[in-house]
Amino acid sequence: MKVALIGASGKVGGRLAAELTARGHQVTGVARQPAETGVVMVVADANDRGALAAAIRGSDALMVAGRFVSMDAATILGAVADAGVPRLLVVGGAGSLFVAPGLQLIDAPGMPAEFLPEVSAGKRFLETLQASDADWTFLSPAAQFGPGERTGLYRVGGDDLMRDAQGESRISYEDLAKALVDELEEPRHSRKRFSIAY
Repeated sequence: MKVALIGASGKVGGRLAAELTARGHQVTGVARQPAETGVVMVVADANDRGALAAAIRGSDALMVAGRFVSMDAATILGAVADAGVPRLLVVGGAGSLFVAPGLQLIDAPGMPAEFLPEVSAGKRFLETLQASDADWTFLSPAAQFGPGERTGLYRVGGDDLMRDAQGESRISYEDLAKALVDELEEPRHSRKRFSIAY
């Protein structure tokens, strides 16, 4: 497939670009500034609806792996509609997952204050998707999310934070990339959020 990728030069986006390329997809990175990513890059601001639509036109899907505080969901949805891109897949956050009935991680005790702007923006991004008519998917990783091994193994959940037998909630960037490309190739969560963890 032809996949446009916002955030191809980032930690998660770089893993997504590698996973997509390894599986035979044609990747075009979209960024505000030129960057060395190993894939074809197009310079466009994700907050400029017209420029973004022009950059992603002809793609089979748009993947978003950027910081929520620097993106506007409505603008991205508008560009996807204008460009006729049929699918939108977003690397989400864990903050909007539920840790108890009615209690999201963002509101749980111990959430570091420095994380709140990004986590709050991610929650708003998901809410904007949920109110749209687009064919979107939002993938929330486990609470502990960082570089690691591509094991190829992960558990799939829904709106609740998953933990392992030791009480930990973990996933690597590499296995998240695999999970999102799996979803691209075999859609199971159209217009839904899903989560993953070991």
